[in-house]
Amino acid sequence: MKTRANTLNLKAFTLAGGILCLAVPGSVVRAVETVAPHPAVAETLPVASDARIAGDDKQTRFILDLDRKVDVRAFALSDPYRVVVDIPQVTFNLSAGSGTTGRGLIRSFRYGMVMPGASRVVLDLAGPSRIEKSYVLDAANGQPPRLVVELSAVDRAAFKAAALQTQDQSGKPEIRPAVFADAAPDETGATPLKAPDTRPVIVLDPGHGGIDNGTVATSGENEKDLVLSFALALRDRIEKGGKYRVVMTRSDDTFVPLGDRVKIARKETAALFVSIHADSLPKSEGDAQGATIYTLSDKASDSEAEKLAESENKADAIAGINLTEEPTDVADILIDLTQRETRAFSTRFAKTLFNEMKGVARMHKNPLKSAGFKVLKAHDVPSVLIELGYVSNKDDLQHLVSEGWRSKTVGSVNTAVDAFFGKRVAGTANTSN
Repeated sequence: MKTRANTLNLKAFTLAGGILCLAVPGSVVRAVETVAPHPAVAETLPVASDARIAGDDKQTRFILDLDRKVDVRAFALSDPYRVVVDIPQVTFNLSAGSGTTGRGLIRSFRYGMVMPGASRVVLDLAGPSRIEKSYVLDAANGQPPRLVVELSAVDRAAFKAAALQTQDQSGKPEIRPAVFADAAPDETGATPLKAPDTRPVIVLDPGHGGIDNGTVATSGENEKDLVLSFALALRDRIEKGGKYRVVMTRSDDTFVPLGDRVKIARKETAALFVSIHADSLPKSEGDAQGATIYTLSDKASDSEAEKLAESENKADAIAGINLTEEPTDVADILIDLTQRETRAFSTRFAKTLFNEMKGVARMHKNPLKSAGFKVLKAHDVPSVLIELGYVSNKDDLQHLVSEGWRSKTVGSVNTAVDAFFGKRVAGTANTSN
C-alpha cells in the first residue's frame, strides 16, 4: 500500500513544462494555460516566505507573505471541501511542516507548481465554507505584500450557490501532437513537409509531479523525482536505437492529471504506454521490497494491488481536481475497457518485461499483478505500470538513487521493448531523419 501522508507538506518547484486541465462536475470548471518563464528570468520569480492561518470555526483567514504583489484567483470545490488558490509561479520558501496543521475552517493546506508559470495552494476545509474575499495587500509599515483569503462557514446549499456564481467560462486547452518534423525551405522558397514519422510511438509516464510528490522516503527523496530520472534515462536509451518515437507525459516537474496522461497516449496513437512509479509501505504493515509490474484489471489481483490503485487514482485530488465523473472523452475510454486484444498485448509485454528485469533488478515476491489504475485505461493502447521498488525499504531506495542500478534496469526495459515489438520495427531506424 502506498503512503500518502507526506503529500500534504509539499515543496515548491520551478521547472517548466505541461498543461493542467481541470474538470469539476457539479461545481467549478477551470482551464488554465500559461507560458513558461524564460530561463533568463527564472530567478526573478516572486517568493513566498511565510504562511499562517487565523480565526475560528466561523471565520478564518489564510495569509501568505510574498516579496511582491501577484494576481490571485480562488474558487471552492466540494467532496471533499477545498479552496483552490491559483497564482503565478512562485518560489515557496516556507518552513518545514507548513500546511500540515490547520485552524478554524482550514484543516491543512498544500502548495506547489501545477504547470509552467502557475503555482497553486489548496486549502483543505473542515466543512462547507464561502470565500468572502481573496486579495493581495501592498507592502506597508515594514510588512511585506500579503495574499489573503477570507472564509466564512456556510451550509452545503449556500456553498453550492456560491460555487455556481464563480463558475469559470474559459475553454479547455487541447493537446496537439506534432505530426510532421520541421524542414528547410526548398529552391522555390516554400517549406515542404517531411513524411510523417511512422515509427511506433512509446509513451513514458513518470508518475506524480509538481504539487504531487508521490511517496516520500524518510530520508527525503520524493517519488516524483526518482521516477522522472528513470524515465528520462529510459527515453534517451530508447531514442538512441532510432526505432521508436518516444513521447513523455511530463519531462520536468509538472503536474499532469491522470485523464490527460491517458489522452496523450491516445492522441499520439501510442503503440505502448509505460507508467513509472515507486511504492511505499507503512511500518505498521511490515516491510516489502522489489519491483512490481501491473496491468489493468477490473478486479485487483490482491488487496495490496487494490489499495495501491485506489491511492494512485486519488492523485488528482492533490491538486484540487475532482474527477469523480470523468469528462466525456475519458468516459468513452472507460466504456471500451473490455477490448480483449489490448489487454492481451499488455499482459504479454508485462511478462516480457519481467523476464528481462529479473536478471538485473530485485523483483517483488509477486512481480506480476493487476488492478484498476486509471492511468492504464486507454482501451486501444497496451499499457503497464512499473513500481520500480519501495522507497520505504532501505535497500530498494539505495537502488533507486543509484545511477548504476538505473542504467542496468533501463537497459532491461529497453530490451523488453525490442522483444515486444520484434520484427515489426525491423529496418525502421532513423527513417524519420
